[in-house]
Amino acid sequence: MIRIVTDSTSDLSRERREELNIESLPLSVHFGEETFRDGVDITNREFYERLARVETLPTTAQVNPEEFAALFRKYLDQGDEVVGIFISGAMSGTCQSAAIARDMVDGEAHIFIVDSHTVTFALGLLVETAVLLRDQGLSAREIAARIEELSGRTRLLAVVDTLKYLKMGGRIRAATAVVGGLLGISPIITIENGLVESIGKARGRKAAFQWIERRMESEQPDLSLPVSFGHSNSPEAMAECQAYFADRVAGAAVLGMDIGSVVGTHVGPGATGIVYFVKR
Repeated sequence: MIRIVTDSTSDLSRERREELNIESLPLSVHFGEETFRDGVDITNREFYERLARVETLPTTAQVNPEEFAALFRKYLDQGDEVVGIFISGAMSGTCQSAAIARDMVDGEAHIFIVDSHTVTFALGLLVETAVLLRDQGLSAREIAARIEELSGRTRLLAVVDTLKYLKMGGRIRAATAVVGGLLGISPIITIENGLVESIGKARGRKAAFQWIERRMESEQPDLSLPVSFGHSNSPEAMAECQAYFADRVAGAAVLGMDIGSVVGTHVGPGATGIVYFVKR
């Protein structure tokens, strides 16, 4: 059997993971001296409730090699092969931990590790696609190679509702945040070189959607592959985003996911956006 393994930053719900028959190991979230396993000890809603009260941003910690090794060893003992798809190595050492664990259990021939170079519902979309490939009968090696190729064609574009957390994280200057807030400026973010980056700005959510739409026109999404929408504690914002882009993604399978703690730390509540694959 081929086992698909990811981490909690893929932001796939427990119910969805069970439907897909995949395994997800949690990163840890630290609010001061308090530590929570992402998606296990703290839900997304609880995370955003805490985030609203902080003066210092929470931090996260990678999955350690021992946790991966225990899971990999169990699968190898069952005669299974593993495809692991994890958060960008530029954001977290989780993917490196998985590679170390593979060596610990002598699993080079049967465990395939993929650095997604992304996170949140973009990572979730890659995992969903890996499951489709698994169910089509591809080998573990073939799935890993295909996901590595698709990771380079993944585009995440999202609009941020508040500048507060980008300012707290040092991603924008305080003066920029004040002026931007007064003018109703909404940053547009993406993943570049494996990190969350601000690539544009617009006055209000609708103008941000128009900015994203122009980017999509220039990049030509591959609608033979799934598309995903996401939100940070704001399903109504995601519904607005889905409605705006409905015609643009007509014909593609459409998924919806929550933005969890890793990206949510920097963008705060109210963010929404789209992930798609560009054509070759």
